[in-house]
Amino acid sequence: MPEPVVRPASEPEPDPAVHDPAVRRVVEAAARKGIDLRVVVLAATTHTAEDAARALGVDLGQIVKSLVFVAPHAELGHEPVLCLVSGTNRVDVARLAAVVGEPAIRRATAREARDLTGFSIGGIPPVGHAGPVRVVMDPDLGRHREVWAAAGVDRAVFPVSPAALRALTNAIVAPIAAAEDAVAASPAGSGAASSATSTPPATRSLAPAPVDPEA
Repeated sequence: MPEPVVRPASEPEPDPAVHDPAVRRVVEAAARKGIDLRVVVLAATTHTAEDAARALGVDLGQIVKSLVFVAPHAELGHEPVLCLVSGTNRVDVARLAAVVGEPAIRRATAREARDLTGFSIGGIPPVGHAGPVRVVMDPDLGRHREVWAAAGVDRAVFPVSPAALRALTNAIVAPIAAAEDAVAASPAGSGAASSATSTPPATRSLAPAPVDPEA
């Protein structure tokens, strides 16, 4: 059974969060697809994508926001749709509805997100869910060589290339960001976010916790 790999920290013992059953589910789901995850843990929870980017010292766009939506079906109940979104962006629900062919799609409540994925908001990962989940991936994540996604709990994350993230999740890659966000995320408009790359990591394990709220 694969074990999460923890980046060495100042403390002699690894953070207990890496042995959390939720984290193990994520690691094991990735291993079944032939990808070994390197899970790292924050000393404290971050509350926004901006906080996460500063904690790691990366561009805001490298933070993967895992946002759960539901498509109501009269006979099947609520079908979950997971959006993997660049930290600079917000989901345009109308665009998402067109991409997935679900005109009634809406944002999941915290309880729905937990019941449908098996994870709580703040730690919802791209893989390892309680049941089948359709995944849509923001193409702006592909601007980066490496992005950071939640690993099952609110302080655990892992780095992954956008290509590997897509392979892990069988995601549809489609433009689902609000138009103004997509413009702001372009190279010409990314000056403010890119300044995070020069910020020294401020946490014990050099990792952020991606957040679900679209801050």
